[in-house]
Amino acid sequence: MKEDISKILTMVQEGKLGSEKATELIHVLKEKEAAAIPTAKQTDYLDRMLRIRVSSEKGDNVNVNLPLRLIKVALKTGLSIASAIPESAKYVKDINTIDVDLILEAIEKELSGQIVDVTSANGDKVLVVIE
Repeated sequence: MKEDISKILTMVQEGKLGSEKATELIHVLKEKEAAAIPTAKQTDYLDRMLRIRVSSEKGDNVNVNLPLRLIKVALKTGLSIASAIPESAKYVKDINTIDVDLILEAIEKELSGQIVDVTSANGDKVLVVIE
C-alpha cells in the first residue's frame, strides 16, 4: 500500500492528479487494506466449540465437541458435520428432527449460545450450543 500512496503523491507533484482525487484514492486504499485484515472477532469466534449433548431417558449420554475452525474447514471442502450426529441416533429416536442447516447458518452468522434444545415425549434430550 505504501508504494501505491507514493505513486499517488508523485502524480500530484507532477500535476497529473488533483489533491481531491488523490485523497479519495488513498482513502479507498486504506479501506481495502482494513477489509483484508481479519478482525479479532473473527479469530475469537473460530476458537469456540460446537457442543452437542444427547441424553436418553435410559441413561445413555453422548457428548460431541467440534471446534468451529474444523467446521469452517469442513464447509469449505464440502464435508458435513452431520456425520457427528448419527452416533447420537443410536440413543435418541428424534435426533433426525434437528435441522443441521440451522446449526450451519448459526455458525456462518457467528452466533453464540444455545442453538438447539429438543426434548422428546419420552424424555430424551438434545442440546446444541456454541461456546
